[in-house]
Amino acid sequence: MKRLLLLLFIAISTTGYSQMIDGKIDHKKMEWFGDAKLGIFIHWGIYAVNGIDESWSFYNGYIDYDDYMKQLDGFTASKYNPEYWADIIKTSGAKYAVITTKHHDGVALWNTGYGDLSVPKKTPAARDVLTPFVSALKKKKIKTGLYYSLSDWSHPDYPNHTNTIKRYENDSLRWATYLTYCHGHIEELMTAYRPDLVWFDGDWEAKASEWKAKEIRTMILAENPKTIINGRLTGYGDYGTPEQYLPIHRPESAYWELCMTMNDNWGYQHNDHNYKTSEQIIQIFVDVISKGGNLLLDITPMADGTIPDKQVEILEDLGRWTAKHKEAIYGTQAGLPQGYFYGASTLSADSAVLYLFLPNQGQRQIMVKGLKNQINRIRVVGNGTKLSHQVHLKPYWSNKAGVIFIDIPEGVADEMMTVIAVQLKGRIALDGIEDKD
Repeated sequence: MKRLLLLLFIAISTTGYSQMIDGKIDHKKMEWFGDAKLGIFIHWGIYAVNGIDESWSFYNGYIDYDDYMKQLDGFTASKYNPEYWADIIKTSGAKYAVITTKHHDGVALWNTGYGDLSVPKKTPAARDVLTPFVSALKKKKIKTGLYYSLSDWSHPDYPNHTNTIKRYENDSLRWATYLTYCHGHIEELMTAYRPDLVWFDGDWEAKASEWKAKEIRTMILAENPKTIINGRLTGYGDYGTPEQYLPIHRPESAYWELCMTMNDNWGYQHNDHNYKTSEQIIQIFVDVISKGGNLLLDITPMADGTIPDKQVEILEDLGRWTAKHKEAIYGTQAGLPQGYFYGASTLSADSAVLYLFLPNQGQRQIMVKGLKNQINRIRVVGNGTKLSHQVHLKPYWSNKAGVIFIDIPEGVADEMMTVIAVQLKGRIALDGIEDKD
């Protein structure tokens, strides 16, 4: 995909912005990810039983480790319906999903051959809950992402147990034993599921050489050369992953993804009702795609496998909006730099259609500056209404672009976010910016 405006944004440094250092980015491999725009994150584990912080609750000393692990006895998955999960993800407009196969607490969702700390062996669910979900995703043609925590605070040969209890320091034999376990898990996941994306976490607890990150990357790509790796493999990932932070300017990574919760927690917590509204989530999503990124939006199933009603409602609202405005979302590029339009925007893949996003339903007119192109047509996305416009501040003797005013009549606004398509004559050309393509 052509990315006309790639270098027009100020780079920022944010946790999770690792960029691959072992070779060049494979843009062909990354194409589907760059076009996808929306993914769904799924944090599901024993922490949903009592509704407490996933792994961190015992690591930070909020609860005793033994009490935390007692939640194994309450993880039933009795209402788990992986086909429904895939259906509601598809409905939302998401093109990929990422599920926590193992968090820092070490509890695996699949029937691993490395140890017995898993849902099939240690919980009343007594079955592999990962495989049917991956199968359901593939049937729906949703790209499969597998989250895996490199750190494991339960494993007896992992150095860290809590933030105050260390099992050992500088014991190469025990660390090697742990790496065999960790790498074995990753190999199992790659062999059994051939994921489109691997989403690592926990890499901050060791160096790349200690994790043998280069070897992990090599192992993954040997199994499936098309697998994409997120930016948390200590420098050996393919894209940046800012967490719970909306960048002000476009990140420096060629590809990036904001991972974000719907409320205040990654896992299910029954007391957390501080949900973002559907409209707020759409506004954040639009801001992300206007900067060339993806949104990975988290859902938090309960211990029985039920997705909370409020989260289903948000996914359905998101789906109605994405279906109506799909041409302005999927396969687009980052939009106008700051200052050309007071709002978010995207560009079509051929740079010939400019999409403007209007969150304020009361707007009657909008202004665009610095656009040199002649305009073929302006319309409302989703209903086709043709809009009128005027060009001012362009005297006959000037070669500069004028100021474009677009009229927004009553009755065309979307209840969540209105999108205007400006169809241009030729590829977009802006004052002050040379087309580098």
